[in-house]
Amino acid sequence: MDDGILVKNAQIYADRHQIQLAARLGSGFHGIIFNTVGNLKAGQSGRTAIKVHQYPEPFQREVAVYQRLASIQVHEILGLNVPQMLNHDLVLQIIEMTVVERPFVLDFGGAYLDFCPEFSNEVWEDWEKNMIEKFGQRWLEARRILAALEELDIHMIDVNPGNIGFAD
Repeated sequence: MDDGILVKNAQIYADRHQIQLAARLGSGFHGIIFNTVGNLKAGQSGRTAIKVHQYPEPFQREVAVYQRLASIQVHEILGLNVPQMLNHDLVLQIIEMTVVERPFVLDFGGAYLDFCPEFSNEVWEDWEKNMIEKFGQRWLEARRILAALEELDIHMIDVNPGNIGFAD
C-alpha cells in the first residue's frame, strides 16, 4: 500500500470539506482510517472519521453496503453499533463516516452485496476453522451477526475481531 498517496488524498478531502485530520485510527489491506475534527454534518453528533481506500472495488462495495444500510435505517445489528456513512468521494475513494464505540460491526470493504462469492467446500471449511480460531468462544455470536447481515443480502467474508468487536 502506498501510504503517501492515501495520506495526500485524505488531506485533499479534508481541505475540501473543511475538516482536519486527527489521529490515524488504523490501516489494513483496503486502506487507512483517520479521525477527523470539525464541520460535523447537520443533524449528526459525535465523532467522524474518513477511510481512504487503496483499491476501487472494495471502495465501491463498501459504499454500496453503507447505502443499503442507510436506506433501511440500520444503526445497529443485534446490539452492535454500525457506523453511518456521511459522505463519500468517488475520485479520492474516501468514505466519511461516524465513529462508533464497541460493540460494533464495521469495515465493509470485504463485503459483497446481493451475492456471496462462490468457494469450494474445502475453502469454506478452512474459513470456518480460521474464524473459530480468531473468535474463540465468541464465534457463534459473530456467526449470528453475519447471519443478520445475510438477511439484508450483505455477505461479509473478510471477518475478524477488529471489525466485529464485542463490548468485552
